Amino acid sequence: MSTATEAPSQFTAGAIAKTLGVSEAKVKKAIAGLNLEPVAKKGVCNYYGPAQVEQIKAALG
Repeated sequence: MSTATEAPSQFTAGAIAKTLGVSEAKVKKAIAGLNLEPVAKKGVCNYYGPAQVEQIKAALG
């Protein structure tokens, strides 16, 4: 059971962009450049894990 204080383990491109303080377009470009596959898909939304967020952060500098 998850609680409100529990950190999320999956992030959308928009959530990653907000966390890193960059545009969603830059995050999506980094995801495409790194050829990252989402850890989960819900409808049309792709979700990425914490390790992938770190890769994206490194790619953005």
